[in-house]
Order: sequence, then structure tokens, then C-alpha cells
Amino acid sequence: MKLRILACLLCLAPIAGPAAAQGFSPAQRDEIIAIVREALKTDPSILRDAVAALTADDSQKQEAAAHAAISAAGAELTAKSSDPVAGNPSGDVTIVEFFDVRCPYCKRLEPTMDKLLKQDHGVRLVYKDLPILGPASVLGTKALLAAQLQETKVPGAYIKLREALMLGGGDVNKETIHAAAQRLGLDWERLQKDMDSADVQTRIDANLKLAHELGIEGTPAMVIGKDLVPGAVDFAELDDAVKKARKQP
Repeated sequence: MKLRILACLLCLAPIAGPAAAQGFSPAQRDEIIAIVREALKTDPSILRDAVAALTADDSQKQEAAAHAAISAAGAELTAKSSDPVAGNPSGDVTIVEFFDVRCPYCKRLEPTMDKLLKQDHGVRLVYKDLPILGPASVLGTKALLAAQLQETKVPGAYIKLREALMLGGGDVNKETIHAAAQRLGLDWERLQKDMDSADVQTRIDANLKLAHELGIEGTPAMVIGKDLVPGAVDFAELDDAVKKARKQP
């Protein structure tokens, strides 16, 4: 009986839509509502089970959509030659991290990711700068991508400047970028010029477009194997996601 009532609730969930409403006559609709109301009086857990079933269905649809988008992105997501890479460049599992240099949750993820890279030498980490928190974020992203262009002079310039801006404690502005660039030995004049280049803006636009296609709505967000992992997860969750990716075909 409970399963029948649950099925009725699932049928009623979209009934407000015009197409769904055409599926029932007024008499049938009234009968279903009467049955559900009476059942809920005697067993309120039916509503809880119905909500859980609808939530599970939505989650499955979202997961399937994410898998399809990740598959469609292909090399643009995991193998773009211009993207900065940390960890093992030849690792058997790739994590693609979308981050904003000013995002507090991205900063919270830093020690967790650092621990993973130190413990698991089979992880390749690809950074996707996603400046979504205003003009200061755009400024910071441009500085990072411009610093990458000086890596023949300062090896690891992108990673080093990223660490300085994300872990430095202050906000991201021209003064903090200038100070960090000087400490690292970057050419400040060239950095400023490259920050305003069309190539840097093109890379930012590409990352924003890709994030939109993947359904990413905030930072941090990671693609690990076939899965989209949102938020600053803890170490156990991150480690489990990597282990799951290793088992995926």
C-alpha cells in the first residue's frame, strides 16, 4: 500500500505543469489527492520517502548530465597544453581544479590538495583559473596567467605566484601582486603588459565557457575522472574520488 501511495506522490509532483495535467481527468486527480491526504494522516513518513525518491532521481539526472558534459569536453578539459600542471605530469589520474584566487573555500582546499599530492604520486593536477568574484579576481587571474609566460626565466612562476596570492593572507590587488612578483624575480613591466594581452583574456574566456558547459556554479569545483566534485571537500572525500577514478574505465 505504501508503495502505491509513494507512486501517487511521484505522479503528483509535476502535476502543476500543463503537459502533466493533461494526463489526468479532474475526477482522477481529485481521487489521487484524496488517497494521498488520507494516507499522510496515518503515515507521514510517506511524504519523507517521496521527497527522498525525487531527490535521488534529480541527483541521478544531474550526475548523468555532468558525465556527458565531461566526456564532451575531452582534451579541452584535461589535456590543454597551456594549462598549468602540478603534481605528477604523467599521473594516472587527472584532477582538474576550477578555482578563484580570492575564493576562501579554494584557499581552504589548498592544504588538503597539498596533502594528497604528497601522499599520492600518481595524481596530475590541472589548474583552471575561474575569476568569478569580481574585478580583483580577474586581476589576480591575469597576473597568474601572465606569470606563466615567464617560466623560462622563473621556473614554476605560475605555481609560485599562485601560492603567494592565495596563501599570503592579504587581498589581491596591484600592490600585493607587484610585491609578490618582485620577490619571485618576475619582470614587472612585462607582467603588466602580458596581463592586458588578448591571449590571456582568451584563456580566461575559454575557462568561463568550459565551466558553464560543465554546470559549474561556484569555486572550488573539481573534475576527477568522470565525476564533478563541487566544494572544498575533506581529505577522505578527495582521496575516495581519486580511488574511484582509478577504477573507472
